[in-house]
Amino acid sequence: MAEAREWLAGTRPRTLPAAVVPVLIGSGVALGYDRFSWWRALLALVVALALQVGVNYANDYSDGVRGSDERRVGPVRLVAAGLASPRHVLAAALAFFFVAGLAGLALAAVTSWWLLAVGAACIAAAWFYTGGPKPYGYNGLGEIFVFLCFGVVAVAGTAYVQMKEFSWLGLAASVPAGLLACALLMVNNLRDIRTDTVAGKRTLAVMLGDARSRLAYVLTLLVPFGVAALLAFYRPLTLITALALPLARPPVRAVRAGASGPALIKALGQTGRLQLAFGIVFTIGLAIRF
Repeated sequence: MAEAREWLAGTRPRTLPAAVVPVLIGSGVALGYDRFSWWRALLALVVALALQVGVNYANDYSDGVRGSDERRVGPVRLVAAGLASPRHVLAAALAFFFVAGLAGLALAAVTSWWLLAVGAACIAAAWFYTGGPKPYGYNGLGEIFVFLCFGVVAVAGTAYVQMKEFSWLGLAASVPAGLLACALLMVNNLRDIRTDTVAGKRTLAVMLGDARSRLAYVLTLLVPFGVAALLAFYRPLTLITALALPLARPPVRAVRAGASGPALIKALGQTGRLQLAFGIVFTIGLAIRF
């Protein structure tokens, strides 16, 4: 049986900003319209975090039973390393999906019941990323679903459950969140190009190749700053996202210099820190209007 610290490592903490940041940004949108609700935001955060941890455990399980993580370079996986049985890791994934479902049910009950369909779709997307007979993450579609689930749905959805209506600003603000989530996935898959190719996993990084994957990573990391600058026409303080720009320098430099293996694990952590810093200052910029 894996120890507590190994189960904690299995949650892949470096990826958790992908869950926190969209909720922050969506709450910033709601606050900017004077419609912020702390308890609805908290429930949305529970949904996002539970889904993120659930999908990480689900990936650990699915990749482990397929044997595609046997030569993995990145952080340890519970099933592939023999630290926990597939049955226990699957149970952990399902438990977190259940928590996400309960929190989503509570939000739907006080907002709109059609949100249940959105939540079910997100859980299905989390499972079939690497689960099922034809996982879409093995066919270059991972970034598309990450952009939709951790960008559009998470940001616009968080704003919606607080405002009880959609806003164009919520949809626009979802673009940087989605791109930064894709940057996390891209640098992760960039590290695993060689082993994923051997395992038959055709991630977007495998399909693009090393050089173009590095360019795609840089773009998904820097374009969010341009989007934030455009939104300054409506929320001038979104320009303060420039404060987070220096945090982009270390991972961009490493990736452009050809970093591989453990160096890209470090870049993954740096990407997560940039994502969180960007999310905080972007939220402040969206929340304050002149």
